Amino acid sequence: MPKAYWVSTYRSITNPDALAAYGKLASPALTAMGGKFLARGIPAFAKEEGLLQRTVLIEFESVAHAEAAYASPGYQEALKALGTGNVVRDIRIIEGA
Repeated sequence: MPKAYWVSTYRSITNPDALAAYGKLASPALTAMGGKFLARGIPAFAKEEGLLQRTVLIEFESVAHAEAAYASPGYQEALKALGTGNVVRDIRIIEGA
């Protein structure tokens, strides 16, 4: 079974405090579900149509593991801490090659 990768890109962050509260809950919740943080932060550079926006890359054992992590009670608590309207982001879960 191929690994899966959770890719989050943040188009805008209007409430850094809400993002920090989310991060304190999300990181341990996703790690507890088998997630391994491979990269997070602002890209060193972007090419072609790329944007210099916060990006997070997390590896999971499978797509099912990544989906279970998103649905987990711990991660749902993190989403509540993030609230609505505090960030605009895109989360994608893709299967490894």
